[in-house]
Parts: sequence; structure tokens; C-alpha cells
Amino acid sequence: MASIEKRGVNSWRLVVEAGYDAKGKRIKRYKSVKVDDPTLLKTTKRLREHLNDELIKFKMEVEAGEYIAPEKMSFQAFVLEWENKYANSHLATKTIMSYKSNLKNRISPYFGHMRIDQIKPLHIVSFLDSLSKDGSRLGHKQGKLSSSMLEINHRILKNIFKRAVEWKVIKQSPVAAIKKPSVKYEEVIPYDEQEVHGLLEALEHEPYHWRVMIKLAITTGLRRGELLGLEWHHINWETGVLEVVQSVSLTFNGIADVKEPKTKSSKRKVSLPSAMLSELHEYYNFKSEERHEIGDLWRGSSHNFMFCHPDGAAYHQERPYAWFRAFLKRHNLRYIKFHTLRHTSATLLINQGVHAKIISERLGHNNINTTMNIYGHALRSADQAAADTFDSILQSTDQKNPSSDQTVQESKIMYTVIAS
Repeated sequence: MASIEKRGVNSWRLVVEAGYDAKGKRIKRYKSVKVDDPTLLKTTKRLREHLNDELIKFKMEVEAGEYIAPEKMSFQAFVLEWENKYANSHLATKTIMSYKSNLKNRISPYFGHMRIDQIKPLHIVSFLDSLSKDGSRLGHKQGKLSSSMLEINHRILKNIFKRAVEWKVIKQSPVAAIKKPSVKYEEVIPYDEQEVHGLLEALEHEPYHWRVMIKLAITTGLRRGELLGLEWHHINWETGVLEVVQSVSLTFNGIADVKEPKTKSSKRKVSLPSAMLSELHEYYNFKSEERHEIGDLWRGSSHNFMFCHPDGAAYHQERPYAWFRAFLKRHNLRYIKFHTLRHTSATLLINQGVHAKIISERLGHNNINTTMNIYGHALRSADQAAADTFDSILQSTDQKNPSSDQTVQESKIMYTVIAS
């Protein structure tokens, strides 16, 4: 049953029944409609038709489960609508996990009980300010959140309130006028060649799959998701080229979400050193025997990942990071993030004099400017080292021509005379 109730001079309330609750009471949904067109207000027939059309659309929304009741809706109640009607279908799995973690631990405890239409810009500013205080970081690390985490929480709130405006739950977003927190990037110090040797020595005592993965990360500069998305048919054994065409992450249901890279440049071919190719061949034989022993218990479906559980199931995207952190601690190695292996790969190539364009292509950057911005300091240092090699050449020339200093002085005198 549906009806239209007049509420003011130019406003009406639409009422649609949506069944019964647990106590047998009728559930009613309401929506206010305001008509500002004066010609429409003067024509009874056209006005009735307009309101009936609005009532039909409203009824369809309610019956399809797409209606969001804004009256006295709490922030937490809207977040549930946002997750079901937007986040789960529009955001990447990794992004959803990050958003939900921050919502659960920080945003919802602060805003959850508040009515969404009563949250003001000052509330947003106060919340972000609280995250910048000591003690805001959760977990084993003490202190305050990094500037990048503040930016993420700002981004989450902006996304949620933008949907609220689009769905006409609120008229204006309280985040719209709030300036995005500036991100102060921490200096990343990758491993140097000596530290890499120490890392490789420590790896010899670790499980086979981790040993191969870390070596491959260093020699190719692949991202974590790209490493996990590698399948055996991505290797050309004859040319020694590895094709990067996908990444993988687990959904909340434990299903492998295999997808193409976001950018065209991320899909690339990376040449492998012969030693790495040889080790991958041995590792392939090991994984083939492992799969043969699993038999009917295989869970890899049509995928044949290089790095996965013995039964073929994809690794969780956080697993390499968790293992790598424990590995470094176990062997008393300097802590770096798993992603820093990618930076280590790049800086090793830079120090060997490899052109920035080649490094950019191996890393899958959009253009060489991205590489220059990230590794500018290392490239400048390498350039200075290259310039320094000319010292030995010039010095050896000076030794062969001991009168060079006199020649320089004579040139200066001659220049002075001519200039005057």
C-alpha cells in the first residue's frame, strides 16, 4: 500500500509499506518531495501526475531494497548501506580491506553513534587532529599515525559523504571544504649490495618458495601482488623473459581475485638473469612434484601460481609481508618493508649504470619521469660517480704533461690581455 500526504504549501510525504517487523507491526518507508515549479503547483492534474510518478519510483526503490531512509540515520547505519551498495562492487579488494580496517578501528568509534546529517566540518577537523596525536597508532608500534594514514582516513570519509550527497541523504558533504592532509613521505633506504649479499646468505636456510620469491623480487622489481599473480605459463623458458600480466589478492570469502594491472605500462616483459632462470626451473620441478602428490585435493582451479599453498590455493596478500618481517628479525637484518625490495632492485641497477629508461620499463612505470622522481637522488649520485671517473683520466694526463699548470696560467694572461 502506498499513499501521498500533503505536508506544506509545496511539500508532500510519500508513504510506502514494506511488510511487517518481528512483532507484526507494519513497516513504513517515508520520503519527502518538494515541488518548486510554480506552473506545476497551479495545475492540479499535472501536479497529481508528477506526485504519482514520484510515488511509483519510490515504491520500486523500496521493493528492490535500494531505498535508504535518511530520517535520523546514524553514520554507522549509512556505512552499512555504503558497503553493500557501493564499496563491495566499486572498490578493489585490497582497498576495501584497508577502508574497513580504518572504519572499524578509528572512524566508526568516533562517528558511528552520530546522525549523519548532523556531522559538521568541525567534527571532521577534530577527528583528523586526534589522529595526529601521540597514542593514535594501534598495534605493536607506539606513537602517532603517519601523515599517509591521515590522508587515507580523510579519503575514506570523503568517499562515504560523497555517496551520501549523491543518494540525497544529506545536502552537503562536511568533508568537501576540508583540505586533504599533506603527506610527508619517509625516506626509504633500500639495501645496498653488501646487505643484499647478507640477505641472500640468510635465505639459504629458509623454505624453498620464500627463497625463490625474495630472489625474484630483487632481480625483477615486481610488486607483491604481481609476484603472487605469477603463473608458470608466464615464463618463456627459451628467451628467459617473464611476462607480468596480472596480480592476485584474496577476497573476504577466500576466493582468489585475479585481475589485470591498473595501468597499461604495468603489463610488461622482464628479462631474467640466467642464474634466476635456472633456479626457477628447479623450483618448477619441485612444484610439479608437489602438485602431483596433492592429486584430487588441488584447489588452484585453472590457475597454476608459482607461489601458493601446496594445494594450489592463492596466498593471502599480507602473507609475504608478515613472513618477511619475521625473517629479518630472526636473522638480525636491518628492517625494510617488503615493497622496499622493489626499490632495492632499482637502486642496484642504477649503481651498475643501467639507463633510467630501462629501469622504468622493468618497474612498469607510466613514464620515465615517475622513475626520475622516485629515484632522482640515486640517479644523481650515480651520475656524480660517473663524473668522478674522469678525475683519474685528467690526473693521468696532467702527470704526463707537467707543464700544464704553466699553460693554464699563460692562457689566463692571454685572455686578460685580449679582453682588455
